[in-house]
Amino acid sequence: MRFSINRRAPISVAKQLEVEIRQWIQQHAATGGRRLPSIRHLAATHNVSRNAVIEAYEQLVALGLVRSQPGSGFYVADNALKLVQPASSTPLEEVTNGLWGVFNTDEQSLNLGCGWLPNDWREGEDLTYAIRQVTRKSRSGIFEYSTPQGPQVLRYLIKERLRTLGINANEQQVVTTGGGSHALDLLVRLLLAPDDVVFVESPGYYNFFGLLHLQRVRVIGVPRLTDGPDIERLTDLLKQYRPKLLYTNSVFHNPTGSTLAPAIAHRVLQLADQYDFQIIEDDIYADFQQTPTPRLATLDALDRVFYLGSFSKSLSSSLRVGFIAAPAAWVQRLVDIKMLTSISAPHFAEQVVTTMLQNGSYRKLTERLRSRLSNQMSIALTQLKQAQWEIFTEPTGGMFIWAKPPASRLDTIEATAKHCGVTLSPGHLFLPDHQATSWLRLNVAYMQDPRAKAFIEADGQE
Repeated sequence: MRFSINRRAPISVAKQLEVEIRQWIQQHAATGGRRLPSIRHLAATHNVSRNAVIEAYEQLVALGLVRSQPGSGFYVADNALKLVQPASSTPLEEVTNGLWGVFNTDEQSLNLGCGWLPNDWREGEDLTYAIRQVTRKSRSGIFEYSTPQGPQVLRYLIKERLRTLGINANEQQVVTTGGGSHALDLLVRLLLAPDDVVFVESPGYYNFFGLLHLQRVRVIGVPRLTDGPDIERLTDLLKQYRPKLLYTNSVFHNPTGSTLAPAIAHRVLQLADQYDFQIIEDDIYADFQQTPTPRLATLDALDRVFYLGSFSKSLSSSLRVGFIAAPAAWVQRLVDIKMLTSISAPHFAEQVVTTMLQNGSYRKLTERLRSRLSNQMSIALTQLKQAQWEIFTEPTGGMFIWAKPPASRLDTIEATAKHCGVTLSPGHLFLPDHQATSWLRLNVAYMQDPRAKAFIEADGQE
């Protein structure tokens, strides 16, 4: 029994051991009575503390997967295989548990962990002008369906934007969608079937986890480090599984704010070729990056990579326009699925985005947002350091910081947030198996609100 333990992961060593032993029981169909390694042996083999092993075993005993026999050791419980459920059988209620709180908050409460910009950051003048232009000039934009693949002029404009990132696609490889979530739904329907294995980053995007469980797909977490997926752990997992797909955020990763390093990107693509899996590169925060870094789609030339983007984060959460740049051989099937499920993306919203791309207002808007987010990121990082929070990595831009309160405040963090009028996005939502964690996603665009300041500073000073 040999596991790969990553001491840099935002998951405790004890929790990693627990998850690894659970998976070992499932993969080896370990029957009741099979003896597990001793505490001393497991600690020495993996160069971890005995306390970490004891904690992992105690949790497995509490879950009914392992039984302890005093003076003899630990054994697989008789009904362990019945209790070890594959990810594909996760109930929908468990998948969505906690998500309602992210979106449905008291109007008086500050949603410090949300995934969108504040309303007072939205610049309505250019958007309103574009809406008036579409209303006056395009009756089809108001009343008619769009084309299944998306308007050619918009796909051309998207293609030109991709060129600035070094992604060479033609407009025939671009399919418009009703935002980033719609793009992910289409790709899940296109690429996956029940019981397929998908690798996701841990922590990662909770809504995508839910989509996969809804499709009854097996979800395996790969630790996300400060420079991208943990290559060592990814390699070990690839030896155990044959995934159909890897999902990753390349830039300003949700929730850690980290950005994929070129060396890691190259290695991921090498492993994709070696183990024959495809990649979804979710780049919906691309417009928040000042100087573009290499994307997987750039290095791969859209061979194995499906690249998706969105205009909703920067323009409006209600203006749902996104896109997929796909390998040419998959485009027609993607369009067919889009027709069957939604016929088209919202044509009016597509026309508004087209107008703003053509008149240059979208470019100017994103330049201002980048500058403002960069400034808020710098202030927020200083604020957290002064309050002695632990920071996973220092993002160079974007909206998110993945941070953990001081140890002395962990037990009171929820009560403090409630007292300060702050709603948090629970860290377990961002982990594919929803295990408990003290890490939190913080949105820097909200951190100068007096309620956020009170929350952060209270935890650092009490």
